[in-house]
Amino acid sequence: MAAGDRPLGGCRVAVLAERMYQELELWYPLLRLREEGADTVVVAPQASEYLSKLGYPVRAQVASADARAEDFDAVVVPGGYCPDYLRRDRGLVALVRAMASRGAVVAAICHGPWMLCSADVLRGRRATSHAAIRDDLQNAGALWEDAEVVVDGTVVTSRSPDDLPGFCREIAGLLVRRGAVR
Repeated sequence: MAAGDRPLGGCRVAVLAERMYQELELWYPLLRLREEGADTVVVAPQASEYLSKLGYPVRAQVASADARAEDFDAVVVPGGYCPDYLRRDRGLVALVRAMASRGAVVAAICHGPWMLCSADVLRGRRATSHAAIRDDLQNAGALWEDAEVVVDGTVVTSRSPDDLPGFCREIAGLLVRRGAVR
């Protein structure tokens, strides 16, 4: 079956990466959305290799300096410790902010919403995260909920690897409903 014949054929999704990413929270969405036909692209501070918390490598195809919000229909921010490193890259913060501003799907799981705090896209929105960063989200203006997945407009958030099926289902559903499929 060709990518165009699958539900997300024609969608382009940026999956952010940095060192110390949580393995499942990066690879599950990357492969699950690709399986549905999306063109998934790993974006990081540099187009190089990054190791997960357990040492599993991922290679970024696009450096933050070369990533443009208009080239993507969605962005996924995994958890682990990588969001703390991701949000130090002004280009990646600007990418997430620009994507949210233009109504693209912005998704973050576990500690990933730290990036959404830095991009200032949670103010007044419902969101969830790992409980350890609840205060950070609330201080960024989010209305925090303890739920498997929370969707507020085009922002999708989840708490942990256990929530990945619902997280990916909501991302894919939003892309289809928003007509991102080409």
